[in-house]
Amino acid sequence: MYNKVYPEDRQPALRVVPMPCDLNPSGDVFGGWVMSLVDVAGAMPARRRARGRVTTVAVKSFVFRHPVAVGDLVSFYAEVASVGNTSITVNVDVWAERQGSDGTLEHLKVTEAMLTYVAMTEDGQKRSIDP
Repeated sequence: MYNKVYPEDRQPALRVVPMPCDLNPSGDVFGGWVMSLVDVAGAMPARRRARGRVTTVAVKSFVFRHPVAVGDLVSFYAEVASVGNTSITVNVDVWAERQGSDGTLEHLKVTEAMLTYVAMTEDGQKRSIDP
């Protein structure tokens, strides 16, 4: 279901570098920061497929595998998993690129999630998605 190998050939939906203000009291990047960006990244292919406004209706799964550190280059890869009459389910894989003490780059899958979005009219009503 989820990509287990660093997706070098794919374009990320979003790429960011966390800053010190994004840390939790333990010194890792706050999970809520990651969650909010997963939602943003997942909405991009959902909006594209729905050809318009979408809203998040469910988080079907969310797994934190490794902590994210300040200075990591964090990439969010999102792809549509399924499309219903009004809903779109998107898988999001989150990878951190960090530099090791020996100068080598390490790619580490830090989070994976599955979210469902619903297509909306401009006035906030649920609408059908064109096939």
